[in-house]
Amino acid sequence: MSHPDLFDVAIVGYGPTGAVAAGLLGQHGIRTWVCDRQHGVYDKPRAIALDHEIMRVFQELHIAQALQPHMEPFTNSEFFGVDGQLIKCMSTIAPPYPLGYAPSIVFSQPPLEALLRERVAALPSVTVALGQSVIDLSQDEKAATLTVQDENGQRQQVRARYVIGCDGASSFVRQKTGLPLDDLGFDEPWLVVDLLVNDSGLAKLPRTSVQFCEPQRPTTLVIGPGRHRRWELAINPGEDPQQLATPEGVWSLLSRWLTPQDATLWRQASYRFHALVAQRWRQGRIFLAGDAAHQQPPFLGQGMCQGIRDAANLCWKLQAVLQHHASDNLLDTYGDERQQHVRELTTRIKGIGQLVGERDPAKARARDAKLLAECGGVVQPTPRQNVQPALSKGLLSDAGRGPVGTLFPQPWLSGDTAPCRMDERWGTGWRLVLCAAAPPEASAATVTFNAMPLQVCQLGQSGFVETEGVVSNWLQTHQAMAVVVRPDHYVYAMATDPEQLHSQLTQLQQALRPA
Repeated sequence: MSHPDLFDVAIVGYGPTGAVAAGLLGQHGIRTWVCDRQHGVYDKPRAIALDHEIMRVFQELHIAQALQPHMEPFTNSEFFGVDGQLIKCMSTIAPPYPLGYAPSIVFSQPPLEALLRERVAALPSVTVALGQSVIDLSQDEKAATLTVQDENGQRQQVRARYVIGCDGASSFVRQKTGLPLDDLGFDEPWLVVDLLVNDSGLAKLPRTSVQFCEPQRPTTLVIGPGRHRRWELAINPGEDPQQLATPEGVWSLLSRWLTPQDATLWRQASYRFHALVAQRWRQGRIFLAGDAAHQQPPFLGQGMCQGIRDAANLCWKLQAVLQHHASDNLLDTYGDERQQHVRELTTRIKGIGQLVGERDPAKARARDAKLLAECGGVVQPTPRQNVQPALSKGLLSDAGRGPVGTLFPQPWLSGDTAPCRMDERWGTGWRLVLCAAAPPEASAATVTFNAMPLQVCQLGQSGFVETEGVVSNWLQTHQAMAVVVRPDHYVYAMATDPEQLHSQLTQLQQALRPA
């Protein structure tokens, strides 16, 4: 075997989560190694939905603009009950959008992955090793060692200070480190079908995405970008999943809507939808992320989003430890924060899946009657983003108080030539956002904060002039003089006066104190 190099971070798996992690680390010059057993991007769609938090990450990676041709705003999702009546509707909020993007988006995954890999390839601090499988993994007090084998059986060792396992649901890293999964109690067989629909087919289909909450076969129809349409169909007891995942099986199930003359099959696959979350997300120098750490049913399209949230949360903390000498204890907050968030969101997704998938006709009718009674017989749209939980533990000041643990907005700011989004001007490190009326001593409180750079942004001053009132309304709603925002855009603390702000910054400096 060749002599191992020492990298800062090794990433196992080069899907969306691994590629985002490589990009976020590589942009900061962190020496990163990433591998995948496959050479190319998988050419069929898997994830189909993302949200504005994830678009903000793509903005940080400088691919958001290039992704625009491959995505569209998510339509409303209408839920129809046993007798075909509308019982629920999930929607998006009206502009101005709080994070600068449409809150719910559908997209095409292969072009996204290609853009991510193109971005990573431009980063000199990242080494990409394709056609390589990790076959052994160990760690000591100084680093972790990965034994890697290529397709010809040649082996080498790679040493890294930290390892991120982004290697999917059957993760070798998770199995090797003995990090068990908790089963949250959802296990159902479904068929997923992707079509490219022609004009005759489009004329036959609904104009919104639909949940057919029908006991005989619960079904989801998602309107993807362009001509892409996805069906997710429950597999009934006694049916053969492999037979259904054939062209003949697919068209027999889709005959209610389309014929083979209306569309081209892009992908069909049978799955078992699970709700699983790792009990622990870290063992020493090794972390889990993405499907290696959690799996959830697809009813809100959050699977890929969850993995990218993992990467965004972990990577700024790795940067703090590797480049700013923050305490290694900071890395423990990754699992604390992400596990809680994933468990809560997965539980909510599971609830929607159970609502859609009720198989008992009497219980399904009772469900329909209950939902209609709750809205007085008039269904009101519920924004999808209302189901997103806040962080409730981890690196937070006064967790659970007001907006602490929620995402801070990203407003559009006026510019010399054209408006720009806040992060484009003010970066994505630690930020102190002050209201327009904040006294001078508020910014003076930042002299106590020297563990990591802190960008001070005061509304209405020094280029922080917004065009839609998103931040000013947010500050007014929460009666905030100052907000301390983390590099992943979550609110660390909110203060109503300079003394409180000083105390919070002192607390934060202690939490980030050098090792």
